[in-house]
Amino acid sequence: LSQLPGWSVRPDGSIVIATGNDDALGLYRCTPYNSYGTAGESRPTRVLLKDPPAFTVRPKEEYFQEVGRELVIPCAAHGDPPPTVTWLKVGSVGKSSAQVDGNSSLVLHPLIKEQHGVWECTATNQVASVTTATSVHVLGTSPHAVTNVSVLPLLLAANISWEPGFDGGYFQRFSVWYTPLARYPPRAHHDWVSLSVPAGAQHLLVENLQPDTTYQFSVLAQNKLGSGPFSQIVTSVPRGFPVTTVPPEPPAMTVHVFLSPPRALTANETVRGVLLRWEPPARASVALSGYALELRQDKGGWEVLERSIPGTDTQVLVPGLIKVRSGRVLVRVRARCGHRGSRPRVPQDAFYEFRLVAFAGSYISDPSNTVNVSTAGMEVYPSRTQLPELLPQPVLAGVIGGICFLSVAVIFSTTAACIMNRRRAARVRKRRQGTGRGAGG
Repeated sequence: LSQLPGWSVRPDGSIVIATGNDDALGLYRCTPYNSYGTAGESRPTRVLLKDPPAFTVRPKEEYFQEVGRELVIPCAAHGDPPPTVTWLKVGSVGKSSAQVDGNSSLVLHPLIKEQHGVWECTATNQVASVTTATSVHVLGTSPHAVTNVSVLPLLLAANISWEPGFDGGYFQRFSVWYTPLARYPPRAHHDWVSLSVPAGAQHLLVENLQPDTTYQFSVLAQNKLGSGPFSQIVTSVPRGFPVTTVPPEPPAMTVHVFLSPPRALTANETVRGVLLRWEPPARASVALSGYALELRQDKGGWEVLERSIPGTDTQVLVPGLIKVRSGRVLVRVRARCGHRGSRPRVPQDAFYEFRLVAFAGSYISDPSNTVNVSTAGMEVYPSRTQLPELLPQPVLAGVIGGICFLSVAVIFSTTAACIMNRRRAARVRKRRQGTGRGAGG
């Protein structure tokens, strides 16, 4: 075998002949053996050379013929053994109505629209099969369906494109049909909308579509003989406006503010008033803004006496306290108005409580310790407190002045009225006296 080019033996004992020619003709036997010997030769096999099919007559690439007439397409082949020639329309379903004559030619009579397309001629024998193809164009018919319909979804629109089918021998136009997909299956039908395509165009932009809605699209071809079949229906969903995704806000950081109350609040009596002293808060995680002083009398409600004590101060002077809620005011009012029969109320001792709070911005600390102050044995100071039972000195002076002015005005008005009445009575008497004298004379 090594002397024959292209000949070789496989590991399983098969012989391979790369090129078949006259050298390969003959009888062949195979003898297996091993270290123990052989069991004998195989039966002989004969190698024969046969010719595959070859076309002697090929059809043309294309044929054009009017509908209803006869079209004969030749096809012939030879081989050893002689091949069998068959015809088949590409894409057809089931048996074709075409006929084949004795010369293996395709006979289409009468020619119909459905026979338009690609036909294949196949020659087959025991050696091989060979195929050739031709295109048949049937003239004088309505257009064929378009193919390769595609839809490109756009913003509230869709771009539809396609490949035209055979025009039937006449100029053809296209129209695009579309409809939203029915949302409710029991609905019997839904309306289709058609849009004309400019002449010669193979695409169309369909606008004013609803976003995120499924649409069906189909293309229809027409010529002067009528309309062709609709294309395959293609489904698409136009895009809506992009939704701007707002990134989530980072979680708010919890800031723990430590602001302890003022410490060691004390009260000392001085000739000028009560002096309060304290120490700053032990813990303050933010800058201290100031202090506020609160006061209550005789276990009443707490009220702010001073709210703007600087944060750098550690003491404040309360310049005045009173012994009774309204006795002193009442005494002053009566004394200035001159009512001798009234008796001033005896001053009574009052009990005051003070406390302090610190604040830093909008943060307020807990109150400090409470200090107690009693007016027992104290000289009465002009009060500056804001308790509702007490009146500040400017207001008190205004009240007293108004009452006195009103009293003077009443007295003056009464005196003037009395004088006017006396003068009027005197004039009346004079008139009467004059009238009596005149009558006597």
